[in-house]
Amino acid sequence: MSIQHNVSLKEYNTFGIDAKAKYFISVSNKQELIEALKLPQFSEYFVLGGGSNMLITKDIDIPVLHIDFKGKVIGPTNLQGEIIVSIQAGENWHEFVLWCIENDYGGVENLSLIPGNVGTSPIQNIGAYGVELKDVFVDCRAIDIETQEEKIFSLEDCNFGYRNSIFKNEAKGKYIITSVAFQLTSKSHKLNTSYGAIQQELANNNITEPTIEDVSNAVIAIRQRKLPDPMEIGNSGSFFKNPVIPKAEFALLQEKFPNAPHYVVSDTEIKVPAGWLIEQCGFKGKRFGDAGVHKNQALVLVNYGNAKGEEILALAKKIQETVLEKFNIAIEAEVNVIG
Repeated sequence: MSIQHNVSLKEYNTFGIDAKAKYFISVSNKQELIEALKLPQFSEYFVLGGGSNMLITKDIDIPVLHIDFKGKVIGPTNLQGEIIVSIQAGENWHEFVLWCIENDYGGVENLSLIPGNVGTSPIQNIGAYGVELKDVFVDCRAIDIETQEEKIFSLEDCNFGYRNSIFKNEAKGKYIITSVAFQLTSKSHKLNTSYGAIQQELANNNITEPTIEDVSNAVIAIRQRKLPDPMEIGNSGSFFKNPVIPKAEFALLQEKFPNAPHYVVSDTEIKVPAGWLIEQCGFKGKRFGDAGVHKNQALVLVNYGNAKGEEILALAKKIQETVLEKFNIAIEAEVNVIG
C-alpha cells in the first residue's frame, strides 16, 4: 500500500472526467484496507471501485481509496443444482458474468455488459432486462470504516429496492464492500426472456431453445446497439431512473400521449421509460459543448472528450426541469453525483 499524490481520476471513472485526487491509495486485500483506514492523518475517505455509477464534479481533497480486491471462491453444488460463488469486490462485473457463462452458471446472464465492479453492484441493486442483483444475491461482506470490523449483510439486511439499497441510505458512507456472494444455477437454468427486446433478438437469430449464453449474447447485442462503449465515449450508462407513477397520473398522461410506452408495476403503479420522456423533450442526440445526450439512447448522458463534471450535471438538471415542465413527472438521477 502506498499513498500517491495529485492523481488524475480520468482513467478511474467511466465518464472520463479529469478530476484530481489529492491522495490516492489502492488496496488489494482486507489487511491493506484496514491499514489504510487506520492512517492517523486521515479521518474520512472517498471509496472508488469501478467508477461506473458516478459523476465527479470537482477535485477530491479527501483520500481516494481504490478497492482492487481480486479473486473468486466457488462453493459446493446442492441437490437442486444451485451453487454459491463469492466474488471479490474489485472484479469487473461483466468479466464475472462471462466467467459464469463459461462455467455454465446461470442467473446473471441478463446483467451482461453492465459497467463497473462487483463490489459496487449491491449499492445500486443493478438490474436489466427483467433481472436485478437481489434475485441472485446471498450476502456481502463489508468493513466498517469507523471500527474496521467486518460485517455480513444478508439479503434482508440490504433492503433492496429499485436501484436502491441500505448502502445508498442509512449505511451510506459507513461501509466498504469487500466481497459479494451469489446463488447461481449449475443445471436446469431458469431463463428470463420476458423482455420483448430479448425475444426479438433470439427470434432474429432463429433461436427457439436458448441457453444462458444465448441470452447473454442477446443482451450484449442489444446494449451495444443502444449504449455507447465507455472506452470510446465517456458515459455512465443510464443516468436517470425510470419513474414509477400512480395509475391515475398515467391515465392523464395517456390522454395527451396515447402511445406513451409503459410497464405495469402493480395494481396502482406504472413505470414510464425516462428515455422516452427525455426524447419527447427534444434532447436525444443534442450536444452542448463536450456534454451531450447519446444519439441512440436519450437515457445516457455522454462526455465527448473534455466535458467537466459540472457541465454534465448542468445538462442533467436542465433535462429534469424540462421533463417536469412538460409531463409533470420528476425523474431522479441514477448516477451518484460527487461534489
